[in-house]
Amino acid sequence: MTKFTWEHIHLRSPDPEATAAWYKDKLGAEVVKSPQADGSLRIDLNLSGQKVFIAKALPGKAAEAPSSPYLGLDHFGLTVTDLEQAVRELKAKGVTFTMDITEARPGVRIAFLKAPENVSIELLQRG
Repeated sequence: MTKFTWEHIHLRSPDPEATAAWYKDKLGAEVVKSPQADGSLRIDLNLSGQKVFIAKALPGKAAEAPSSPYLGLDHFGLTVTDLEQAVRELKAKGVTFTMDITEARPGVRIAFLKAPENVSIELLQRG
């Protein structure tokens, strides 16, 4: 069977610079800018080792993301070692949470936050 490896997440934003700045400020992502053949500047992120591409959403060419939960890709998750601390720090930075800390099952605690363009991110603490 073919072996698959993870490559990237691709986001669309009306303002890629602002979206990249949010991920850098709130989640510590590294912003990677690279010039393109057409003279434009591509903006990507390194978010905990995961590549996140941010492309400009052209007016009238992209729909707004629906509110969670919905069919299709609903959210992505990030693990933390201290969920209370992470939530405190992010709330102090003005991040909106759509679900406060909840015990999903024994040994797994979660919280959900809202990123730009209505992207839903789950924070998990295991153990």
